[in-house]
Amino acid sequence: MTDLPKAQTFRVDGITAPLRYAAFRHIWLASLLSNLGILIRNVGAAWAMTEMTSSADKVALVQTAFMVPVMLISLLAGAIADMYDRRLVALAALCIALCGTTALTALEWLRLTTPDLLLALCFLVGSGAALMGPAWQSSVSEQVPAEALPAAVALNAISFNIARSFGPAIGGIVVAIAGAVAAFALNAVLYVPLVVALFLWKRVAEPSRLPREHLTRAIVSGVRYITNSPSIKVVLTRAMATGAIGGSISALLPLVARDLLHGGAQTYGIMLGAFGLGAVIGALCIGEMRKHMSGEAAVRACTLAMGGATAAVAMSREPILTATALVLAGAMWMMVFTLFDIGVQLSAPRWVAGRSLAVYQASYSGGIGIGSWGWGRLTDAAGVEIALLVSATLMLLSALLGLWLRMPRINARSEDGEALADPEVRLPLTHRSGPLVVEIEYRVAPDNARNFHNVMQGVQLFRQRNGAYGWSIARDVADPELWTERYHCPTWLDYLRQRNRSTQLERALDQQAMAFHIGPEPVRIRRMLERPFGSVRWKEDVPDRAADELLAVDCERGK
Repeated sequence: MTDLPKAQTFRVDGITAPLRYAAFRHIWLASLLSNLGILIRNVGAAWAMTEMTSSADKVALVQTAFMVPVMLISLLAGAIADMYDRRLVALAALCIALCGTTALTALEWLRLTTPDLLLALCFLVGSGAALMGPAWQSSVSEQVPAEALPAAVALNAISFNIARSFGPAIGGIVVAIAGAVAAFALNAVLYVPLVVALFLWKRVAEPSRLPREHLTRAIVSGVRYITNSPSIKVVLTRAMATGAIGGSISALLPLVARDLLHGGAQTYGIMLGAFGLGAVIGALCIGEMRKHMSGEAAVRACTLAMGGATAAVAMSREPILTATALVLAGAMWMMVFTLFDIGVQLSAPRWVAGRSLAVYQASYSGGIGIGSWGWGRLTDAAGVEIALLVSATLMLLSALLGLWLRMPRINARSEDGEALADPEVRLPLTHRSGPLVVEIEYRVAPDNARNFHNVMQGVQLFRQRNGAYGWSIARDVADPELWTERYHCPTWLDYLRQRNRSTQLERALDQQAMAFHIGPEPVRIRRMLERPFGSVRWKEDVPDRAADELLAVDCERGK
């Protein structure tokens, strides 16, 4: 949470509205310079590998080295972002990336770089980016209000793609004039404004009433939430497939410039610039697309257009035609991944936003990384043109995924519900007391049984993604009006977290289930310890460990 004084009265219906918020504006401008440096560095790294080896496999592995760390450590990074100050996490990540870039500069200056060493340092820089991503993306919601979030997500994408429009061309000129060492050094210098902007950001965090989760439990909580969130799982699957197929263009673009267009580093930079220009156009149009098309229709349109553009790149031998196709491919790439990003951000509540975005990053980055390796191997075997034509065909076919994995309809963020007071209890407990069994008894008219059962399927999902396990719903065979919902929580502390993690939409669904209850008595809730360790003294002379930390459990009516 962050302080947004006075800015709350701003209108937030335009793409530039988030820039009215000072924290977002300063960080966005600094990130524009940082992104420019990253694109210049990427040109330097890709072209340095092209000069050291003729292997398409090695050239494609440069992109893999940057992207695979995101797949490997992003969930850990997301848990860290949710547990600790996101500003400090982002600063630490920037320091890792800066160290890797500085090492690249020094080694290239001393002419000690080898293909394997270049890949290793690219992996280190990618690790910094992997740690940075979840903290960076989840902090956007702390810099702008919820209604400005889609525009802020699009602006962050525009920042990267404005840099992509000019950075590769600048990088090509820098590499052509001064070599890869200058590209690496310029990247290190352009990290500095972002470090300063994050350092000066006065982030105001709302302290939690409950203790911070341990790292391993936080990772488990994130996985559990995503596993029980159908909308996020659909977005992750589509993002991974699109990244694996569409990553062929960026992975093979150095070879397109060298082998198909017979150009050099400058041609490569111009082609990357064309792709980035298209991405900026796509980001500027994303708002209009969301107004006139559903998420599924928009994703299908983007993948079909991207498939056609990829085929055009494969068959073209003229730089102007290739650049035109790359503008279209960049626009479609930007649109589809912005749609995926917005889908995840609006689906995930604040407490798990970092972990959800981390898994999203891992899915598409893993897809791009693995796909890049595959496209490199195929290029070695069949050539650049065949590899790109195969990619184009698969991209066109990927539009059919919507028949089984339809994009969810999400128009508003899952806002956190208000904190609930702890239940009144009579049994002394500690945070570790458990497992806890919760039983909720409803009386439902037989005519409403089917509708009630359907609603409870949704209740099951949100109970499980917020921390419950062993959920069940049972109907009394002797009293058909009586239904009993039952679930477990590992400890009393986990139960308190589970109660307070519900979003407003989830609580509305809970109230919808409660509305089926009939009879003069309210819904009956029982909370029981299955194994009450820590709350029972087995011998009279054993000190009561709960004496210093009294929490508790009982049976109540209603919530």
